[in-house]
Amino acid sequence: MAGEEIVVIPGDGVGNEVVPAARSVLEAVGEFEFVEAEAGDAVKERTGEALPPETYDRVAAADATLFGAAGETAADVILPLREAVDSFVNVRPARAYPGVDALRPETDVVFLRENTEGVYAGHESRLSGDLSTLTRVVTTSASERLAEFACEFVADRGADGFHLAHKANVMRETDGRFRDAVVGVADERGVETEEVLMDAFATRVCLDPAAFDVVVCPNLAGDVLSDLAAGLVGGLGLLPSANVGPERGLFEPVHGTAPDIAGEGVANPAAAILSAAMLLEHLGYDGEGADVRAAVEAVLSDGPRTPDLGGDAGTDEVAEAVRSRL
Repeated sequence: MAGEEIVVIPGDGVGNEVVPAARSVLEAVGEFEFVEAEAGDAVKERTGEALPPETYDRVAAADATLFGAAGETAADVILPLREAVDSFVNVRPARAYPGVDALRPETDVVFLRENTEGVYAGHESRLSGDLSTLTRVVTTSASERLAEFACEFVADRGADGFHLAHKANVMRETDGRFRDAVVGVADERGVETEEVLMDAFATRVCLDPAAFDVVVCPNLAGDVLSDLAAGLVGGLGLLPSANVGPERGLFEPVHGTAPDIAGEGVANPAAAILSAAMLLEHLGYDGEGADVRAAVEAVLSDGPRTPDLGGDAGTDEVAEAVRSRL
């Protein structure tokens, strides 16, 4: 390995437990240059800034970033960090693993979520004591950029196409534009698409998750629907994610700060370690990424397990088990 620079931002809550665990796994498979940085509630309380400028600059310059979670300051942290790596797509796999008590063990769905606009673009206004507004932003260019990524993604996955979740029957201008742009690119690339209304998808994925493989979504829909899918596979502690840009990426578990268990040393590190596997693959280390994922799967199957999965192991014990599998 060439000693790529990886910024490490534990953030708040259990991020301070699962990110070091994931880092220890990265250290077990290669020689990287790790740069510690800070962001989140704690740093804001101390300095007045949730995302110090030096953290933003380090992320923008590094090869990849491993991030934990932020609490009340999440919007002030994660949105600018995604901007720092020019992330235009959020990749969220929701997969059931052997040995985990999953509601739907046949689930294996990857959500490709537009990552720059929609209702998360930040255009909110309080117009009076009674009225607030939110402007939803959808552009053809961002939608086509996501579609190009989706076409490459399904080709690498060996799939014929993807589902497209939207609500264009109601949001005709915004989701209509999103749908038309994505379908247009897929048609040009010869990739099959099947449209599904996002509310109908929420029902269908619970009843028959095996019907879905790759799902392309607008920003908010991808956020909500991927969390719904987490309930089918055993919880948010199993969902990694990748915020992908043209050159850099930001990798984070989906579960957030989990304040109810923060500091107890029992947080499930699987999602953070699986995020590290996605980081390795983003840097071109496909074999090492696959090895890490296989080690996590073996530990999830055979134990030890954290309390959220019915075990009594701590975060560090699970991480050590993953490293020993490697």
